[in-house]
Amino acid sequence: MPAHQPDDPFEDRLSAALHRTGGAFDSPRTELTAAGARRGRRMQVQRRAAIVGSVAALALVGVGGSLLLPGGTPDASPPSLAGNGSKAATTSYSGDDVVRALVKLLPKGAFTETESRGTDEELPPLAVGVFDDGKGPASLSLGLDRIPADAGKIDPSAQVMPCPEDGQGDLDSCESGLLPDGSAVTVYQGYEYSDRREDTKSWGADLVTPAGQHVSLIEWNAPAEKGEPVSRPEPPLTTAQLKKVAADGVWRRIIDAIPEEERPTASAGGHGGGALMPDYVVMRKLALLLPKGLDRDAGVSQDGYGSFVVDDGKGKGLVQVNVQPGMSADAGQLFGSGAETLPDGTRVATRQEPGEKGGAGVVMWTVDTLRKDGLRVVVSAFNTGDQTKAATRAKPALTMAQLRDIALSPRWTSTED
Repeated sequence: MPAHQPDDPFEDRLSAALHRTGGAFDSPRTELTAAGARRGRRMQVQRRAAIVGSVAALALVGVGGSLLLPGGTPDASPPSLAGNGSKAATTSYSGDDVVRALVKLLPKGAFTETESRGTDEELPPLAVGVFDDGKGPASLSLGLDRIPADAGKIDPSAQVMPCPEDGQGDLDSCESGLLPDGSAVTVYQGYEYSDRREDTKSWGADLVTPAGQHVSLIEWNAPAEKGEPVSRPEPPLTTAQLKKVAADGVWRRIIDAIPEEERPTASAGGHGGGALMPDYVVMRKLALLLPKGLDRDAGVSQDGYGSFVVDDGKGKGLVQVNVQPGMSADAGQLFGSGAETLPDGTRVATRQEPGEKGGAGVVMWTVDTLRKDGLRVVVSAFNTGDQTKAATRAKPALTMAQLRDIALSPRWTSTED
């Protein structure tokens, strides 16, 4: 595996099982991505890039507890929710605060909490549970996080989950637009499984503000994203309601209370060259670069790394990318005499070898590239969806030519998608 690949890019949080937002989101498998976590594993709203064909994952841990929505026994918001939420403020919010704020914005019904987190925990704030408006229980997930600004600037339209291009994706509907305050929001209606092998629908809203506050709200028409039969024809909130809840100012105040943290850089790993590419950017770019016709599932990531389990109908395979800046000093060690040098100075090396994690019959195909500015992009494909288990197909789902196209794509050096 390429240098500096994390030992467990969430292997024990397998996206498909692991699930979405900071511990609780799992977007439409081929429809969105996100997945994440902060502090090296920031939350990645798994439905984001997925809408263009991606997915992310985070583990969901059941905690238990229940609350009544307005109409039952209302729970007043804590005084802290009225704070100004400035980054300099000492205000913090508990997981219960996040749940109470969500409950006040939902239609009349009952919300049974499964998991929640506040602003002072290792992973980003979230509230995950089952909402029942009297028409059937439905899983509901809210994830909050901050997108780090580049030189203090955020382009919400470039950061919000994109809608698929015409003819791509498997959504019933998807709309992206700007709010009066400049925030970008995408609202979509899709399915938990892109092949619709089950009737589980997944609808959501993804919102990014000019300040980098990121809100992801997702709902299903079943009491769980997976493993439970549908309990109602459609999820409970309409697209208009999803948009309204996601745009509420309370989430921005809570996100502003998340402690600022220094993001890891390549130099921290012994190499100079600037900050690692944020996980959600890696996932979005990889999703856009994967060949058409692949069912994408189980996406996981962290800064500088992203992967998807893909299936072309002939069996599952893993595809992963490492993006590392400041690697020029290592060119001699990484690229031998057999490496190719392109006219623009980019070095290219290819390898076809046995897998590294012991799975029976597993092979690993890799294209390793190093641009003149020191940016290293390494793309690998395996003939299994899990490197520790036996091969599920004779060859990886992507050819060496396709891996080469992904690794050499100008998207990796572009500020646009």
